Amino acid sequence: MNHWLVKSEPDAFSWDQQVANKVEPWTGVRNHQAKNNLKAMKKGDLAFFYHSNIGKQIVGIVKVAREAYPDPTAESGDWVCVDMQTVKPLPNPVTLAAIKADPRFADLALLRLSRLSVAPISATHWAQLCAMAGLT
Repeated sequence: MNHWLVKSEPDAFSWDQQVANKVEPWTGVRNHQAKNNLKAMKKGDLAFFYHSNIGKQIVGIVKVAREAYPDPTAESGDWVCVDMQTVKPLPNPVTLAAIKADPRFADLALLRLSRLSVAPISATHWAQLCAMAGLT
């Protein structure tokens, strides 16, 4: 199983909306590297749900319920989306400030490639972030 981080601006699509909808297509990705990450996702892979711009924190966990398929919101191009299913909220959201302050995360894609909306998370970083969130 692979681990990921997916970003959403909460004023566009929030964790609360994800929870209410249970399963939601992760649409609107228009970056080639992020698109390739979506294509690499497998059913059952877990992802952190990160609120960008407002909040700037990891707030929950989702899992891939359907692998990559054509993004219905794309007007042209070979853009894809995946369906994400709600797993659970984090007991203690993990802020960007806390991640930046921890030297263990110096090579985390969230910090190195800050504009990337879909990024891989190593098993080590996944475990460390889960511990910070109170999911030990």
